[in-house]
Amino acid sequence: MLRLTAIMADKVITFYDFPSKKDGVEGWNPFPARSKIQRHPLSKPSGFEYPDVELTLKAAGIPPTTQRPNGKPWYTLPAIVDPSTGVALADSFAIAEYLDKTYPDKPLLMPSHTKALQTAFNEAVLAHVRPIFPFVLVKFCGLVHPVSEEYFRRTRIVLFGKSVDEMVPQGENAKEEWKKLEEGFGKIAGWMKEDEFVMGDTVSFADFVVGGWLILSACLGKR
Repeated sequence: MLRLTAIMADKVITFYDFPSKKDGVEGWNPFPARSKIQRHPLSKPSGFEYPDVELTLKAAGIPPTTQRPNGKPWYTLPAIVDPSTGVALADSFAIAEYLDKTYPDKPLLMPSHTKALQTAFNEAVLAHVRPIFPFVLVKFCGLVHPVSEEYFRRTRIVLFGKSVDEMVPQGENAKEEWKKLEEGFGKIAGWMKEDEFVMGDTVSFADFVVGGWLILSACLGKR
């Protein structure tokens, strides 16, 4: 896991992200990426990896965001710790809401009365890009360090009942899934004008949602 220090005015916020073993590839995970590009944090890696996430977030006082299939708490990234307020939380949506509330002098990520819009857009984008997951899970293994790759491969078998290699669509199925993904990205593109943001002239959380998936696509394309 990559630990980033973000400077906002005279406030210093610690931001947690995943590192990459590839030169020039950072912020590849689409969920932390959408938070990272919101505030342009200054950063230096500190070497935390996938197996360290739960213990690291627990130690920082950051609560889990959901539950695993077995009912145990699931600690996920992105996550932040704001020493100025004592707030420690995870989830990109929650982080965006917190930053808006705590630092209203900055451009709002969720303009007034748009929470429902931002939520619906986030869910709609995820639904349309979902076909990408069987293709990219195995590629994640090529981005992370060996200790994270071993952990990622082992835990995905528990979650999905098959290895990340077995999940990659093959033959005609692969063509069908790629077509669904192309149609999904095309649908998302159709929601916006070419020279505008999701909300027209206003940058919002929704734009960073799209940006996170584009960053992932760009990172996976690097050799």
